[in-house]
Amino acid sequence: MLPYLAVFAGGLVGTGLRFALDVALPHPDDGFPWSTLIVNLVGAFALGWLAGGLWTRPSTPAWLKAGLGSGVIGSFTTLSAVMGSLTILGRESEVALAAVYLAVSVVAGLALAAGGLKLGSSFAHRPMPTEVTDDGATL
Repeated sequence: MLPYLAVFAGGLVGTGLRFALDVALPHPDDGFPWSTLIVNLVGAFALGWLAGGLWTRPSTPAWLKAGLGSGVIGSFTTLSAVMGSLTILGRESEVALAAVYLAVSVVAGLALAAGGLKLGSSFAHRPMPTEVTDDGATL
């Protein structure tokens, strides 16, 4: 039951973050969909980082993986928004812009996911800090 609640709570967080970015970076129908691109690229990196790092630790609970992956990142990013933006750009006769958007989404998304995976993996294989000194620095 806990993984379901974590996905639900994570979904609320991810959706709220997504909406905030859409409000902060609005764009016209025939303009470049910056907010959707940024959301999906950040999500690709974050998911790679989690998959390469936190999720490889045996101590990471399943509910946390579900809440962060399917919940937060799943609701923050969305393929349907990409397809919607491509459809609208095509309808507005912005075919070249749609092609650039799709290419950047795929190529940069894969590169950022790979970078996140590598970075997360490098952190995952370090020992977890077990002690905190009086000055707040971890040992």
